[in-house]
Amino acid sequence: MTTSFHLPHHDGSPLHVSTQEPSLGDHVQVRLRIPHSWGAVDAVRTRSNPDHEPRFSDAQLVASADGWDWWEAPVIVENPVHGYRFLISRADGGKVWVNATGVHDIETLDSEDFKLVAFSAPPAWVKETVLYQVFPDRFARSAAADSRPAPAWAIPAAWSDPVDDVPPGRSQQFYGGDLDGVIEHLDHLERLGITTIYLTPVFPGSSNHRYDASSFAMVDPLLGGNEALARLTAAAHERGLRVIGDLTSNHCGVGHEWFTAAYGNPDAPESEFFLWLNEEHTQYVSWLGVPSLPKLNWNSNELRRRFIEGPDSVVGRWLQEPYGLDGWRIDVANMTGRYGDQDLNESVRRMIRATMLAVNPDTILLGESTNDASSDFQGDAWHGAMTYANFTRPVWGWLSEEGSASSYFGLPFGTIPTYTGGQVFAAHRQFTAGFPWRTRLGTMNALDTHDTPRFLTNARPGTVPVALGLSVTLPGIPVVFAGDEFGLTGIDGEASRTPLPWGTEHTTAAASVDLYATLIGLRRAHPALNSGGMRWLHVGDDALAFVREAEDESVLVLAARADVSFTVDAAALGGVDAATPLVGDAIVSGGEDGIRFTSSGPAFTAWALPGIGAL
Repeated sequence: MTTSFHLPHHDGSPLHVSTQEPSLGDHVQVRLRIPHSWGAVDAVRTRSNPDHEPRFSDAQLVASADGWDWWEAPVIVENPVHGYRFLISRADGGKVWVNATGVHDIETLDSEDFKLVAFSAPPAWVKETVLYQVFPDRFARSAAADSRPAPAWAIPAAWSDPVDDVPPGRSQQFYGGDLDGVIEHLDHLERLGITTIYLTPVFPGSSNHRYDASSFAMVDPLLGGNEALARLTAAAHERGLRVIGDLTSNHCGVGHEWFTAAYGNPDAPESEFFLWLNEEHTQYVSWLGVPSLPKLNWNSNELRRRFIEGPDSVVGRWLQEPYGLDGWRIDVANMTGRYGDQDLNESVRRMIRATMLAVNPDTILLGESTNDASSDFQGDAWHGAMTYANFTRPVWGWLSEEGSASSYFGLPFGTIPTYTGGQVFAAHRQFTAGFPWRTRLGTMNALDTHDTPRFLTNARPGTVPVALGLSVTLPGIPVVFAGDEFGLTGIDGEASRTPLPWGTEHTTAAASVDLYATLIGLRRAHPALNSGGMRWLHVGDDALAFVREAEDESVLVLAARADVSFTVDAAALGGVDAATPLVGDAIVSGGEDGIRFTSSGPAFTAWALPGIGAL
């Protein structure tokens, strides 16, 4: 049986869009590819919607090669986020629309248009990033940590003790990992091929996770203080690695100096930083009703000045020397500035990014938004989303053991749903369609994080290479939560915060570490996997196949969870006859009857193919 995705195609990559950094008023050339096998075409037009008034431009046939006609049209960028789609007039009289969700015979939604973004572009390195998430208390403990007494809130634990995921240990168990411990293991990160370290909060708090900050003015002395952060960034930068921090723009801790000054004291300048429920300022709004995490009130200009506005703010200070952080991940970015009839999210995120641009434009800004993130991620501030809807949840549904009982990213399912490959494809397309292309390249492809169970806990046997392979080859930033490469497991977000078993990376965990290094190496060695276009070839219950395309080289990808054998249209892809796998051992061969893919068991394979070439 032949399965075909041999349809008109466009994405935001350089093959299809003349510039990735347009400005207002620019004329941008956009290209649509139409397969010869699709039938005769009379005309192709773009449909834009500037100022919510439709506008059309005519495309010209500019090239014909390898079974495709390439049509090109000018689009004038008239709004900071300028949406466009294509309208094909077929010779048989049919009218077909092409947008970010595919090919349609009815009109489509503006929200699913392709998008040109005239806001400041992300740094060039964002699309090349491989992110490694460090939870400082559990990563590594330097000798210096032995001289630091445990804080009053802590339940001290030896590094080999099991994680206590039952309150109060859930947030109070304290292993004493520190930032110098991270420095001691930078060789390990280089071995993996990591490019950027993401530190969960380093500011002092009253918990092991530190999302309840008591100050943003200093690094927690338990982690080694300000000097340790400066040492870490300097050591990382010397090796060509970057380091980003984690900020809670939605809330702080009940012990924060701002909150203690304001609590019960309406006349305090800091009282306007919070949302109070009584005149005495003793009752307040908190994150999801958790009293230890009072919610910030972004109506306050003074809060903005101290926290996010200008080089002396919290956001600006830690990006500068001697600390030199390379960006921020913002915790619960989706909730920031939102309460009742107030929605200040846009103004807050734009101010954060404006400060970063002024202090160091070569920095990244990622925002947590765990579900449908598209409405907030249109390129005005966040470079990418830490989200689960477009990648993590669908991949878990496809590659987890059927009926596995697990925490499922905040959804009250009880067990992990079982998805087909078709459902993975549908979910991925649905939740990425609303992103501009460059936001999609900056969005995190995480198998798990410090807030989730670990993927391996419920994975079908042999599917870790498949899941990790998808993470490094689909558009977006691959993410490794520290410990995944050691084969660690955990039933929920707390149990997954396991101290790393240092020493085993050369013994019992060596094969797993090598797997991670190999697949990350694949990503880093092939530029098409960073910014190349994305075209689906096959979607079946047990297999997904796609190609990442660029001018100089393309990469063909097969991900399968079981034995598979299928054929795609011969015209869909050329040059596969002599393709040798870059990784994996599946077989692909070409012939007049189609391109044949065959693999045994769970498999991930990638092949290098000729690029599209200059048109």
